Amino acid sequence: MRSEGRRRALPAAPLVLVLLAATGCESTPDSRPEPTAAWYTPVARVCAEPGAGPSGAPAGAVTVDPSVTGDLATKTRNSPPHTTFWLRPGTHRLAADRYAQVVPKTGNVYLGAPGAVLDGRKTNQYAFGGTARDVILRHLTVQGFVAPHDEGVVNHDSADGWVIEHSTIQNNSGAGLMAGARQRVRANCLRGNGQYGMNAYKAGGPLRDLVVEGNEITGNNTDDWERKRPGCGCTGGVKFWSVDGADIRGNWVHDNRGAGLWADTNNNDFRIEGNVLEANDGAALIYETSYNAVVRENTIRRNNWVEGRKSADRGDSFPFATVYVSESGGEPRIPARTDRIEIHRNVLEDNWSGITLWENADRFCNSPANTSSGDCTLLVKDTGRCTRPAIATAPLYADCRWRTQRVDIHDNRFVLDKSVVDCAVKCDRMAVLANYGTYPDWSPYQGERVAEAITLEQHNRWHDNVYVGHWKFVAHDPSRVLDSAQWQGAPYRQDAGSTFRARDGG
Repeated sequence: MRSEGRRRALPAAPLVLVLLAATGCESTPDSRPEPTAAWYTPVARVCAEPGAGPSGAPAGAVTVDPSVTGDLATKTRNSPPHTTFWLRPGTHRLAADRYAQVVPKTGNVYLGAPGAVLDGRKTNQYAFGGTARDVILRHLTVQGFVAPHDEGVVNHDSADGWVIEHSTIQNNSGAGLMAGARQRVRANCLRGNGQYGMNAYKAGGPLRDLVVEGNEITGNNTDDWERKRPGCGCTGGVKFWSVDGADIRGNWVHDNRGAGLWADTNNNDFRIEGNVLEANDGAALIYETSYNAVVRENTIRRNNWVEGRKSADRGDSFPFATVYVSESGGEPRIPARTDRIEIHRNVLEDNWSGITLWENADRFCNSPANTSSGDCTLLVKDTGRCTRPAIATAPLYADCRWRTQRVDIHDNRFVLDKSVVDCAVKCDRMAVLANYGTYPDWSPYQGERVAEAITLEQHNRWHDNVYVGHWKFVAHDPSRVLDSAQWQGAPYRQDAGSTFRARDGG
């Protein structure tokens, strides 16, 4: 998780409050009482229980015949904007050309009858493309398309204002769908796609105001791209690139190969709340080289078993985490609904490790170690300014790097039973750390400067959490593994007001 590199790569269910008995010894005599409530969310079982579309054509709709190959594309082409199309039950096909696709016009609406399927037959690359705005797609199964790596099947060109609801987008190559500004993705089954369930990337941007709500996102990255291209950082349930303003709520993100949710490179103003993130091979959530987010009231369980175990088996001492905040932090100068990263009121249960805050001392604007090639922070518009000697002085010394700062981790419940995870070591870590800066030779961040800053100076704070099970803590660098007393003591002074108790048999 340290060297991710790349390029191009239902309404929310109501929250249910579950009272948890939290008994045991207090870590300190004067610590606050242990919280007894934690938030859980019911899962959005969209794939097993898809919403049924209209059984008859709505008034004024154009009916699409599955027995006529290419009927949907042809009738779209021959109809004016703002036309509603109703797809009859059955399997609809496009022309036998890899570039054959439906190119909607502004305001078009596509409704699938029960049993309506648009099948690419492993021939067509894209299902819906073009730049028309405000297109609506509901109650349709889209499958069998073969989009190339880093491209998508539905809304291939990342047009703005699309609404995709109550649809099943499954068993395609590439990403099931792309995203544009003001896009709404609700109550869909995004399942078994070759790379991502959704790739939220818009060439040239901006990609603002994205809502992903009440979806089931499962089994994606069937093509196992990290094995094909090690270190590509190009896999998972959903990948977000340079999205400004996103609400990710009420989703069930599970059993994806790789990470569940991954925000990568200059994202800002995310609210990730009320989701169930479970049984993903990698981290449940990665928030990388990005800014200002709230992560709250999520249930996060049994994640990172595959990738965490791989790292342990190869002898890697890095604390591979289930929630991984990498070179990301709160930044008041960038407008958002918050000016920090706040991670609170989540339940993390039987994952491979907990939360890691990381900063790569060698990764900054213009550094060869910057795996987000060509990108700079949102604080520096002219990347060329981040060179010596100016980078060694204020304000560029701070502004030319993505800093893990102002991260507030509180009122969470961390539960670990090693017999459930089936591990003996390295699955029990909470961490704040950096590497020893060495590269390039003109870097002003060499040595322990960044490790000291992220650990002691950048306002990263754990407090008022509940720990159940045997946890360890890593501070400054991978070699400093602490117990809870050391973690709470000087100089780290973390987890004030938190409680710790061993789990019977854990």
